[in-house]
Amino acid sequence: MRALTAFMNGVTRLNDFIGRWVALLVFAMFIFLLLEVCFRYLMNSPTVWTNELTQMLFGVYAIMSGGYIMAHRGHVNVDLLYSHLGPRVQACLDVFTSTMFFAFTLALFYFGYDMASQSVASWETSYSAWNPPIWPVKVAIPLGTGLLVLQGVVKLLEDIAIAFNLDYYKPESREAEQEDML
Repeated sequence: MRALTAFMNGVTRLNDFIGRWVALLVFAMFIFLLLEVCFRYLMNSPTVWTNELTQMLFGVYAIMSGGYIMAHRGHVNVDLLYSHLGPRVQACLDVFTSTMFFAFTLALFYFGYDMASQSVASWETSYSAWNPPIWPVKVAIPLGTGLLVLQGVVKLLEDIAIAFNLDYYKPESREAEQEDML
């Protein structure tokens, strides 16, 4: 059980680390958009690259943050009935609905990997006036999805532990470890 707990904590720490670094892309996007506004309206000289670069950064930001958001329970949850259930019933329901999560994310991983490998093989660019390489952005799709799937496995294991009232699982200890990392 110690190895399983170490795996779960390792995946959560990895997603936490990556999520905190990816969050800094917001500042880069802000600076690039501010730069574009300044060039366009103050100097009457718009750039051809800032909007496209910001869109690519936002794509990486969105796909790479999924595991972090799941680790911190930030994904949207429709809880008309769910919030009125006890923790064990919620965990049982989460175990059941995880099949839909894994079907979606594994399909996204499969097709994202195929798209990324084709993009890398051809060193794909955007074919715009600036023409930057877009294969790094497409590589982020299977990477981010893989991190999300791993965090989904962690959540599934946590839900199984809660549903079956297993003694070795203590959700407070994982949250305390995350507090110590701050």
